[in-house]
Amino acid sequence: SCAPVDSEKLNIHIVPHSHNDLGGKKTTEQYYYGTRNDVQNAGVQYIFDTVVQSLEDNADRKFIIVETGYFWKWWMEQDEAKQLQVKTMVNDGRLEFVGGAWSMNDEATTHYYSIIDQFTWGLKRLNDTFGECGRPRVGWQIDTFGHSRVMASIFAEMGYDGLIIGRIDHSDKAERLSAKTAEMVWQGSPVFGASADIFTTVLSGTYEAPSGFCFDIVNCEDEPIIDNQNSPDYNVNERINDFIEYANAQKEYYNTNNILIPMGGDFHYQEAQSYFSNLDKLVKYANANGSVNVIYSTPSCYLKAVNDAGFTFTTKQDDFFPYASDENSYWTGFYTSRPTNKYFERLGNNLLQASKQLSSQTQRIRADPTRLNNMREGMGVMQNHQTITGTEKQNVADDYMRASTNTLEEGRLAGETSLNQLISLNDYVGVQTRSCLELNVSICWISESEKFVATVYNPLSHAVNHTVRVPVSTDVYPIGQSHQFLPIPESVLLLPEREGSAATYDLVFRAINIPPLGLRSYYIKRISDVFIPLLYTTETTIGDDDLQVNLDRQTGYVTSIVRNGVEFALDQKFYYYESFAGNNEEPANRSSGAHVFRPANPEPIQIGTTAYYEVYKGDIVDEIHQTINSWVRQVIRVYKEENYVEFEWLVGPIPVDDGIGKEVITRFTTDFDTNGLFYTDSNGRDMLERTRNSDISEPVSGNYYPVTSTILIRDTDKAQEFAILTDRAQGGSSLNDGQIELMLHRRLLNDDGFGIGESLDELEYSGGLVVRGKHTVMVGSTTGASPSFAAERRLTSTSKILGPWYFMTPTSVDFISWTNVHTMEFVGLNQDLPSNIVIHSLEPWDENSLLIRVEHIMGPDDDTELSQPVEINFEDIFSTFTVTSSRLTTLGGNQWTEDQNRLVWSSTDTRFYSYRELSFPKNLKAFNPLNDITTDIVDKEQIKPKF
Repeated sequence: SCAPVDSEKLNIHIVPHSHNDLGGKKTTEQYYYGTRNDVQNAGVQYIFDTVVQSLEDNADRKFIIVETGYFWKWWMEQDEAKQLQVKTMVNDGRLEFVGGAWSMNDEATTHYYSIIDQFTWGLKRLNDTFGECGRPRVGWQIDTFGHSRVMASIFAEMGYDGLIIGRIDHSDKAERLSAKTAEMVWQGSPVFGASADIFTTVLSGTYEAPSGFCFDIVNCEDEPIIDNQNSPDYNVNERINDFIEYANAQKEYYNTNNILIPMGGDFHYQEAQSYFSNLDKLVKYANANGSVNVIYSTPSCYLKAVNDAGFTFTTKQDDFFPYASDENSYWTGFYTSRPTNKYFERLGNNLLQASKQLSSQTQRIRADPTRLNNMREGMGVMQNHQTITGTEKQNVADDYMRASTNTLEEGRLAGETSLNQLISLNDYVGVQTRSCLELNVSICWISESEKFVATVYNPLSHAVNHTVRVPVSTDVYPIGQSHQFLPIPESVLLLPEREGSAATYDLVFRAINIPPLGLRSYYIKRISDVFIPLLYTTETTIGDDDLQVNLDRQTGYVTSIVRNGVEFALDQKFYYYESFAGNNEEPANRSSGAHVFRPANPEPIQIGTTAYYEVYKGDIVDEIHQTINSWVRQVIRVYKEENYVEFEWLVGPIPVDDGIGKEVITRFTTDFDTNGLFYTDSNGRDMLERTRNSDISEPVSGNYYPVTSTILIRDTDKAQEFAILTDRAQGGSSLNDGQIELMLHRRLLNDDGFGIGESLDELEYSGGLVVRGKHTVMVGSTTGASPSFAAERRLTSTSKILGPWYFMTPTSVDFISWTNVHTMEFVGLNQDLPSNIVIHSLEPWDENSLLIRVEHIMGPDDDTELSQPVEINFEDIFSTFTVTSSRLTTLGGNQWTEDQNRLVWSSTDTRFYSYRELSFPKNLKAFNPLNDITTDIVDKEQIKPKF
């Protein structure tokens, strides 16, 4: 289906496309239906309508579709004849899906769980509808604000032949174009070898049509090609000469006689016929010139032509962060922008994994796939590079939050349906559960009721102990085991969104031995005539012999953490950068905005000189409640059974009455000698070494990197590490040796000029936004017995991303009546899996089949014991079904591994090729260290759960 190329000429691959963000300046619905064109003239439904007709008019024309979220909305509105017409175009290669996920996800702030999920769902729908011809072969990440190594690895593991990207640092792009290294083999993993490599092309410019050749009558004003020689405006020769001149200039940047020229832009082709009419003329008359071969093409056709040329390409091992569009515009602000939305996405992923697992463990006849599918799609929208980044207009962000709330509600209902089947002792007994989505602000209406049941579901593949914390009133809630009452900080109690809540305390207790992929329920009843006093103390040390935090009595700030008898000096304080305010007319006047972080001064201003504090101690947890000033508070916790310190911060409303935007950070200072090095995660999966760079025009923002889950520093002489795990994506850096800072919240008064047209000034309840979040701080030695510090860090990080989920149920019956019809425990796995093995995904697939994705979470050198390969037999491991057969697929679940036949690329660094056995006897699977993920489609036979 690819047009022939000419080995003797420059082959110009024209790729018609429309870049259709799932939100940005308008909401997703407004973009699709074409409303609010006063904001932006865009109607995606008309793009599909007119493109399909244009492809029907001329069989040579081609078009690509990237974001499938819009496509499926349009597809469901078409009649059978139109759907058949589209299927024919897909089979003929005239209409090609590239990317293929629900949205074009951001690469800096997304977690690999969510990336894989939204690709899996998008690819499944394409496969179910179009078969092999609908399988995307090329990644098309042309508008994300930088590019991650894990994203490259994911494309490789999903069987893609190549990747086309756009936004890399301006100086890096200039150097690559000059040196002809804009085409490369990107090595996505240091361990998996060439199987994780992917050929990558960097566009020389943007994803828009070349200047002068945009023929979209809605968005462009370029001259059409006029070929009527009787017209005084006849311009064929001039137009074709200009185009060939442009193409020949592009040829100098690339290594073969093939170049890709994108023909499109944001929401182009609403009137596709006018665009294609001009492209037809461009192809016709440029080819008549005889010096070039211009063809309608697609990314897969382009890659095949480049691959056939047999060139040996250079390689790349790291990533493309941070992205700077000029010397003063580092796009590192969006790593933190709209922090509450970023937190909500992480919460949604947790619930999605739990709901998929619960749905998989029950009879499909009672599970409602519609709700689960709605959540899959809603989470896909959240990954969009204008959504999770926080780079949309405020009204669009509000709509995202509305949609996200609905998405989580769909997931809760899907989980509730399955949960009821699993806890019912006899016939199906339905109870109404709730997920307390506002625990972040200490709100849960059910836990304030007279009687309730807290069901704690464990998505991990081994049993866990977990500290449950729910808000309650001042009355006592005996639960038959050790528990504590701790005051909800006054700053939280005063939040306007808590109006109507009577909760003033947190009930804290340990849920012991929650089964793998299982649950444990707790019946809790209020007794109003008893009160347990709080254990307040004036001590300046919290914790126990294993882990302690020490305070300076005079300043109220942390001075050290003691781990296993070893003291680590530590100072932690809050600061803010004043935001640069400019007119954006030139790089030197670039404002700090939703995309760009640009401080007015390199040194931040400390918030508060002393911290007023209170200390509370108990058998389960010790806490320090700090008041830094009127808009910054913090609680520092040491849980007696955990190996980390929790810093729960609250920031806002950030004052801007002085007319200055502010960007708030927390800074941790140790006495480590780090030699300018620090480490950040890549999409929560790998860790990458970062080197502080002072030789740049913006030494603060230019050294910020995305922190999806982890940032750490290491003192090699002391053999010690200090790590911080985040509960959402944030920007972070180490601007001085021994130091880590993370940006928490931003309130800006200027736009940065990159498309939003408004400042990032989030308001709620007539004031600035208040944000509450957690940092998990870990310190330890890099030497010693298993589990090593690296292993502890990975295990803790996994326990956060797959944390226990609370299903809360109000009830009016007593404990005996409840337990007569409900089990208080459900065990999903008949045996614990090793702690280094995680069931990454367990989800309903087709009738009587499941997708099971399993991961070895350790790196090859993390731990002497936990970094060893593991073999597991999945046949009888699940308590509610038996695996009768399994078949290995690529990471996306849309292609059998034995059918995979990726293009092979020649590079200057020939590496080993990692492969795995295609089948094991009796469903035996082997897992190797460093995030080795296997994906299988399994057939199951349901069995009745044992209680």
